[in-house]
Amino acid sequence: MEFTLSDDQTAIIDAVSAIVAGFGDDYWLDLDTTGIFPDAFYEAMMSGGWLGIAMPQDVGGAGLGVTEAALMMRTVADSAGGMAAASSIHMNIFGPHPIVVFGTPEQKAEWLPALIEGRNKCCFGVTEPDAGLETGAITTFAARQGNGYVINGRKIWTSTAQRADKILLLARTTEKDLCTSSTDGLSLFYTDLDRSYAEVREIPKMGRKAVDSNMIFIDALPVPADHLIGEEGKGFQYLLHGLNPERILVAAEAVGIGRNALKRAADYARERVVFGRPIGQNQAIQHPLALCWAELEAADLITMRAACAYDAGEPAGLYANAAKYLAAEAGYTAAEQAVLTHGGMGYAKEYHVERLMREAMIPRLAPVSAQMILCYIAEKALGLPKSY
Repeated sequence: MEFTLSDDQTAIIDAVSAIVAGFGDDYWLDLDTTGIFPDAFYEAMMSGGWLGIAMPQDVGGAGLGVTEAALMMRTVADSAGGMAAASSIHMNIFGPHPIVVFGTPEQKAEWLPALIEGRNKCCFGVTEPDAGLETGAITTFAARQGNGYVINGRKIWTSTAQRADKILLLARTTEKDLCTSSTDGLSLFYTDLDRSYAEVREIPKMGRKAVDSNMIFIDALPVPADHLIGEEGKGFQYLLHGLNPERILVAAEAVGIGRNALKRAADYARERVVFGRPIGQNQAIQHPLALCWAELEAADLITMRAACAYDAGEPAGLYANAAKYLAAEAGYTAAEQAVLTHGGMGYAKEYHVERLMREAMIPRLAPVSAQMILCYIAEKALGLPKSY
């Protein structure tokens, strides 16, 4: 088993590190205050070709694997930008995967280069207010009309919808009571987010203010038939192909933000002198930080294990879910400990760790809860009865 990175993988980390280093604490603190999207950072990542790291080469992507994408996203999150930086480009990395796998050659040629080059910006419309994690309970409906569809419904927690001109949208095309399974009859569309038919309402939230989250109200949105991805009624199955990569990337981001917070805590503990000695000399400070380091390293290992399994075409669901769970917990714990290490100053924005702690909550909540992951592991790894 190989634990060292290849020269190419190391080069990815170095190149991305050079970009994120150009956007420091003051840049991200200002955006966290104003809520302005990090356009300059997005442009820098786009100009470097990083938005297409996992997309096919024949449409302008780098054609690399989830392992390389995870290394990139870990590096992005392990910077002053934290989850705000990662979330600003996250959709481009995993979101178009159903198009890559199930789109027609014409769809790929038209849609993917525009995403890679930043000419189009996409959001992801799956979750609904009354459905939550129960995807089969969504009610947004795409009704056949003429040569296309008309879609009505609502979506929630749709990131970057304030600035997106495209949406990857899951909608029901067959009534639920006519389906054998609740996840049957769902179809996936990639189409224009036309504001004439969609109201996008931003949700004020705890952290990551620079990357908007939204409620979308869709009223008679016309969608051409050729904006359907794959076959009608198989949208949920198509989404499954993107779930494991998403969990792996979120895990990598959680490790990254945890490492960034831990470095800040260790730096402060070395420099802060109380009672004539640095506080980092006290075991009450040392031990929690050392434990954070060990937990982050363990989470990183299983994240890379999950990524390697996925890229090798092996079953990756258990590893991907376990990685997301362990990394989210380790990342948040490290961020929380960073605040505690700073004492009262940890609560002050000028030290930035309170911002990282707020953002480190995101991987614990999305895209799937810790409890659902544990239910999945109990069923798939331990053979216990399904509980939901």
